[in-house]
Amino acid sequence: MARWGATSTVPYIPEKYIEEDAELLIAEYQRDRSPVTAPPVPAEQIMEAQLQLTVEIDDLCAMFGSDDVLGAIWFKDAVVKVDESLDPHVRPAMLGRFRFTLAHEAGHWRLHRKYYQEDPAQSHLFGGRGAPAFVCRSSEKPPVEWQADTYASYLLMPRRLLIAAWERWRGSLDAVVLATLPPAPVSIQRDADDVRMEQFCRPLAERFEVSAEAMRIRLEKLGLLLREAPNTLF
Repeated sequence: MARWGATSTVPYIPEKYIEEDAELLIAEYQRDRSPVTAPPVPAEQIMEAQLQLTVEIDDLCAMFGSDDVLGAIWFKDAVVKVDESLDPHVRPAMLGRFRFTLAHEAGHWRLHRKYYQEDPAQSHLFGGRGAPAFVCRSSEKPPVEWQADTYASYLLMPRRLLIAAWERWRGSLDAVVLATLPPAPVSIQRDADDVRMEQFCRPLAERFEVSAEAMRIRLEKLGLLLREAPNTLF
C-alpha cells in the first residue's frame, strides 16, 4: 500500500465499528435503492449508485511500475481503479478478487477519506488527476490495509446473510471442525489446513461471489469453521 499526502495518521479503528459501518452502508443502499435479501451483495452497484464512485479498469501494474497492484482510489475525484488482471469479464475466475477489491476501496472511502488527500503535483502522471490517496497491493498489509480488508469482508459477507445461508446449506447452525473434512490436494505454496477448509467452503463462496480464502477467514471469525473441536470439559 502506498499512501500520498497524508494529513494525519489513521487511528486504530475497532473491528466492531468497521462491521457496524459496513452494515450501515448496506442499510443505506437498501433505503435508497433496493433490498439486499440474498447473496451476492451488489458491490458494484453500492460503489457507483450509493457512494457515487466511478469504477474503472486500467493497467495499474504498468501505471505504478509494479506487478502486485490491485486497486487505487482518488478521493478528490471519487474514482476507483481496479487492475485489468482482475477484470471478471476477461477472467471470470477473478470475480471474487475483483469484488473484494471494490469492497476494499469502499472501506478506504468510508473509513479513511478524512485522513488523506491526494498530491496535485503529480497530476501529469495520472491523466490529469493528482496521485491516488491509496495504492493497494497484494504484498503489503499495514494496519490501514487490514482495516480496508476487514471492511470488505463485512460488506460482502454480512453476518445476517451468511448465517442464514450457512443454516440453509448445513441444515443447522452447528460449527464444522477441520478434522471432519475430506483431504484436499497437496499444495507446496499454501497451508494444507487452509486449503482443506477452503475446498469445503467453496460452494458458499461461490454463492457470495467471493474467493474461497475470503469465505474461510470469515467463517472462522464467526466460529462456524473450527480448526479444533471445542473443549467441553470443565
